[in-house]
Amino acid sequence: MSRDRTSSLNREGETTAPSGSPRWPPNWSTFAEAAEARVDALFQFPNPTFYENRKRLELAAKYRLAAMWNAREFVEVGGLIGYGASPLVLNGRTAVYVDKILKGAKPADLPVEQPTVFDFAINRTTANTLGINIPQTLLATAEVIE
Repeated sequence: MSRDRTSSLNREGETTAPSGSPRWPPNWSTFAEAAEARVDALFQFPNPTFYENRKRLELAAKYRLAAMWNAREFVEVGGLIGYGASPLVLNGRTAVYVDKILKGAKPADLPVEQPTVFDFAINRTTANTLGINIPQTLLATAEVIE
């Protein structure tokens, strides 16, 4: 969604989500501002460096923000919810592509594949800490981490 569209939705009262764009270096004060504004939740877009995401995870916990991450690994270390393409399956498919290229296939001739296996995990301890009651329908479909 474009920043202009998000801002217009905010003005129209359709959502209370703050708009913003990614910054580098990250603006860590945003977490304090989000908590102060009583934001209900946040989603962490994928970031290539685990350290940066780990810092965001720590800040989400510090400010008691329900946070959704793009990988189950963040749920294992305290994130609330993780949903994303399975890194194990993606890495396996990468090996297949490397094998085909090494056997002479031209990379431009190989099809682009979309992920077909996704990980979905919920950290029940984090949910309890945040006072969130996770519906049984979600718990039934997720890998629950205590």
